Amino acid sequence: MARDPAAFFLACYRQYGPAFRIRVLGREQTVIAGPEAAEFMGGREGRESLRSREFWSGLVAEYGAQRTLTGEDGPTHKELRAVMRRGYSRSAIAGRYDRVLDITYAALDRDWAPGTKVPVVPAMQYLVVDQLGTLLTGQAPREYVEDIRLLITVILNVLVTRQRPRLLLRDPRYRRAKRRVNELGDRMIADYRRRGPRPEAERTLIDDIMAANAERPELIPDSDLVLSLTGPYVAGLDTVANTLAATVYAVLKHPDVHACVVAEADALFAGGGVDEQALTKGAPAINGAIMEAMRLYPIAVAQMRTATRDFEFAGTQILADEMLYVATSVPHFMHEFFPDPLRFASTSTGTANHAPNTLRRGRTPPTAAARTSAWARAWRRCRWR
Repeated sequence: MARDPAAFFLACYRQYGPAFRIRVLGREQTVIAGPEAAEFMGGREGRESLRSREFWSGLVAEYGAQRTLTGEDGPTHKELRAVMRRGYSRSAIAGRYDRVLDITYAALDRDWAPGTKVPVVPAMQYLVVDQLGTLLTGQAPREYVEDIRLLITVILNVLVTRQRPRLLLRDPRYRRAKRRVNELGDRMIADYRRRGPRPEAERTLIDDIMAANAERPELIPDSDLVLSLTGPYVAGLDTVANTLAATVYAVLKHPDVHACVVAEADALFAGGGVDEQALTKGAPAINGAIMEAMRLYPIAVAQMRTATRDFEFAGTQILADEMLYVATSVPHFMHEFFPDPLRFASTSTGTANHAPNTLRRGRTPPTAAARTSAWARAWRRCRWR
């Protein structure tokens, strides 16, 4: 399982069906998988039968917080989402695409020098931090990238997916990284309080979180601020950077896709200006490549949930408060839905893999979608490198 969890879950699904049990670190875990699990999760019964809190409880406790957006269900989740909707949406950079492109140019000049070998994942992580930091606070905390990266790795493996022993939390390197990320959060809070809120048209996620903290401390108390404010960096360095790195790998590996992506990027910027509508809606080759990379190289092959009540799934009885894996990536690799599931087939070449709508209920991280413009511009700059 540790070597290739996506293949492991698929093999188990083929052999045992949509529900089965496995052992992880000596513990028996129930797994639900396949399109049946996708349908269940997307329906009312799934929403009423499963909750997220325990999945994220270790992360929340490690930060000394009370709650996080991803770990809440029901009314509290809706309230937190309302607070953070603007900051995590595409509209967060509306009217500032030129600024995003300037940040991207600077990162390419600094980290992607012609004739050198570039470690793509770290380079993408630094790019994401540059973008987020500059847009959210006016400065990029590049000196914290290594700390955030180490913190994410340990927390996800030990406290979220529970694949590694808790002993890793005592590692001095991890403890230093944790202190540093808390330091970053405290610095963001202090900077905000020193400058005050931005005008309405310029508000960012930080403004909305800090306003909610002041107006509704029962929803976002002081103890939750560091986790909420550093959350975009955690999501950016893990989900966004890895997704874009996988996309770069896949596009460069397939010359036909690469040619389509470069041609589209050239066309998007042929006029010299930035057409935001065209960047987000008129880039099928680029968006298709990203979506196919997300399918073939999923960042998270499974999620963990807790049963809210007793229920039966595919003939298997699941008891209230039982934790289970939801192997969300299994349909990605099923020939029933994709003609050639192990082949990268972007819409850009006209030979795309296609899946029914029932398999597309997962949400693309909004901040990742909003970076299509920077990614497109990057291809024009580094296609020959």
